[in-house]
Amino acid sequence: MVSLGALATKIFGSSNDRRLKSFHAGIPAINALEPQFVALTDDELRGKTNEFRERLANGQDLDDLLPEAFVGMATPEGAGRSRNGRQTARKSCAPSASR
Repeated sequence: MVSLGALATKIFGSSNDRRLKSFHAGIPAINALEPQFVALTDDELRGKTNEFRERLANGQDLDDLLPEAFVGMATPEGAGRSRNGRQTARKSCAPSASR
């Protein structure tokens, strides 16, 4: 006999599955921003941090800044410049056990 909890997990997914699904929703926006960041010089890319801080101080919502901030830090462009590696948005959002 299947427990109610197991049945609910089969229907709705685990809390981890739901959280990952919400993260994956932002991947197209992140990937669309990457070409803009590729065109930036190293100094311009570093300057994005101050730009983000100013935009936050001026009242812009953090959720609006997250895709851009993610592109600058963890996507192929940011990772390639800062850590000599290439990371994709899909891999960055994936659970560590599946890497």
